[in-house]
Amino acid sequence: MCLAAPSLVIEVADGMALTECFGQTRRVSLLLMDEDVRAGDYLLIQAGGFAFERIEPERARESLALMQDLMTQPGDARRWRAAGTEPA
Repeated sequence: MCLAAPSLVIEVADGMALTECFGQTRRVSLLLMDEDVRAGDYLLIQAGGFAFERIEPERARESLALMQDLMTQPGDARRWRAAGTEPA
């Protein structure tokens, strides 16, 4: 399963967007997008570097804050489990 972190569009040119997420920048293809993309938009990007969805800024900021919180938790955040269950 993949988890797409929202990426902020910094600039758009020639069917590509320069994006930033958690301090990392990368160029992504806009080939799969069926709507206009502008600097300041947030995109979800699939493996392979193709943007596939534009999301609302508020939703993007909420998701990024949650992801940041998970990444700063002590221990191994990959060991999620339902409340009240014992670790495997």
